[in-house]
Amino acid sequence: MPKGFFAGVLAAVAALLLGAYCFVAMGLMPANADGRPPALEKWAARKSLRATIAREAPQGEGPLKPTEENLLAGVKIYAANCAVCHGGSDGRASNIATGLYQHAPQLARHGVEDDPAGNTYWKVRHGIRMTGMPSFGKALTEDQLWQVTLMLKHMDALPGRAKKAWLALPSQAAGRGRDTSGKA
Repeated sequence: MPKGFFAGVLAAVAALLLGAYCFVAMGLMPANADGRPPALEKWAARKSLRATIAREAPQGEGPLKPTEENLLAGVKIYAANCAVCHGGSDGRASNIATGLYQHAPQLARHGVEDDPAGNTYWKVRHGIRMTGMPSFGKALTEDQLWQVTLMLKHMDALPGRAKKAWLALPSQAAGRGRDTSGKA
């Protein structure tokens, strides 16, 4: 193939890269948390997350059994670390969750019971880049990571004390919105 063809391809690639850089550097790519993300950003984030989880998530159900003690511990870990973004048993979003980009799923409404345990574990352990989902891998022990994973996997059928603790988890949405009482 002629040299000119390769030079043209190289010039086209360089122009695309320069155009992408200018798009970002001039602030044309949305950076606000309350804006709608471009379709390319949503596609790239979803595609990358699915591929990473498929490659790295542990297989099987994990090392802990879904005993009442492990499930109750999972509810307590969830209450302390997750409820502010993912809500309590009422499924209502907190002020923090409402303002997050991307919106955190309210797990009482949009649960992960059908997801493989390894996928949920991976998300809790590693977090999800550019979503507000933090990594708990350095903050929680392995057992704690698996306990909250178990709780999320079984939250639609929790036994006894674990179910009672889940249903008693206070909504973080209380008092959300503007004061409409007219009092200053």
